Amino acid sequence: MEHISVLLKETIDMLNVKEDGIYVDCTLGRGGHSSKILKRCSHGHLYCFDMDQKAIEESTPRLEKVGKNFTCIHAPFEQIKERINTYGVDQVDGIVMDLGVSSPQFDDATRGFSYREDAKLDMRMDQSALLSAHDVVNAYSLEELTKVFREYGEEPFAYKIAKAIIKRREDHPIETTFELVDTIKSALPNSVLKKKGHPAKKVFQAIRIEVNQELSQLKKALIEGLELLKPGGRMVVITFHSLEDRIVKNAFKEVATPKKVDKRIPQQGIEKIEYRLLNRKPVVASVQELEHNPRSHSAKLRGVERNENEKN
Repeated sequence: MEHISVLLKETIDMLNVKEDGIYVDCTLGRGGHSSKILKRCSHGHLYCFDMDQKAIEESTPRLEKVGKNFTCIHAPFEQIKERINTYGVDQVDGIVMDLGVSSPQFDDATRGFSYREDAKLDMRMDQSALLSAHDVVNAYSLEELTKVFREYGEEPFAYKIAKAIIKRREDHPIETTFELVDTIKSALPNSVLKKKGHPAKKVFQAIRIEVNQELSQLKKALIEGLELLKPGGRMVVITFHSLEDRIVKNAFKEVATPKKVDKRIPQQGIEKIEYRLLNRKPVVASVQELEHNPRSHSAKLRGVERNENEKN
């Protein structure tokens, strides 16, 4: 399936790209957002991060058709500050994050992300990484699996599913996605199996997040990215599930909200708020986009801007 960038127009508009600006795309993917940024910053520079080397190889020709003023970085975006600094850059005009797994990664059965395609358990965004879904499923303890499923998948049957996995792997390792799906289904009541939506979705999400350390990466990248913004610079983030959105919402709210103080204690001057929210409610896909791209149904876009009067 062709990869269609979610909330593309809304994201680029919110980023407010300058012709001579410096921008960072933390999740290059197949270059949807990056190519639009390049078109607008013809005299600036774009730095693109991706853990997936294949994504970089496939998106580079697309970007080269637009301009040469970009640099691809094969690294997790939690290293944003360190990597950008190596290019002599200590401030940027904008940062975009399009979180989650791209359509090509889901649709390539060999990557093991999909519960709808049979493949070896993998789920590594960075194919050189040591930890895979196979390791998580076959080596984690009952307690560890339960914690992963509960915290990263918000799966109400986390313990029962973990117990079923432990029991099944006593006979032989769970090697494929379909073996894992069957094991998950065996632990769920019929009332759940009959519900709309795939019964393995939450567990697969949880394992993917654990394998790629997505939430810890996001937290670090948000902190470092906000520090990198110039006065007037913007960060925009697209999330696809509640765990991500909660982290982004809270991170933005924390830097854009005055700290609570005891009014009975005299205050020294007026507190300056370093950032401002670009939208209090998340931007979601239009009816037209939902019809064209069903994968946009859970997408939420949030943005924040560093105030002009603030300096690093």
